[in-house]
Amino acid sequence: MTTHVSTIKQIAITVSDVEKALSFYRDILGLEFLFNAGPNLAFLNADGVRIMLSTPQGAGAVGANSILYFNTKDIETAYKEFVEKGAKVEREPQLAANMPDHDLWTGFLRDPDDNLVGLMEEKKHN
Repeated sequence: MTTHVSTIKQIAITVSDVEKALSFYRDILGLEFLFNAGPNLAFLNADGVRIMLSTPQGAGAVGANSILYFNTKDIETAYKEFVEKGAKVEREPQLAANMPDHDLWTGFLRDPDDNLVGLMEEKKHN
């Protein structure tokens, strides 16, 4: 069995000012506002794909490091297989957030041009 990603679940967009960007994406483009997670992080819904607006984090730069997050069913296996196939390691899968009905796990790889690619899995609570 070959592991593969499915749909895009979330796209992170680095912006200089979250409130100004939120105004554009929500008020001008009409995306559904979901929630803020602090002053520098906001989430919107683009027909089932989350859009995350964030100021630069770490080595990020405005407009230069948007991240595609791909949903997968077994993040640890998928990550290992993708690395074995030549993906560059950025950060191994780890727990990102405890949600009411699932735990959100994320891991990161780099493409050939060093663009960051996120993998995510929503692990249901038992």
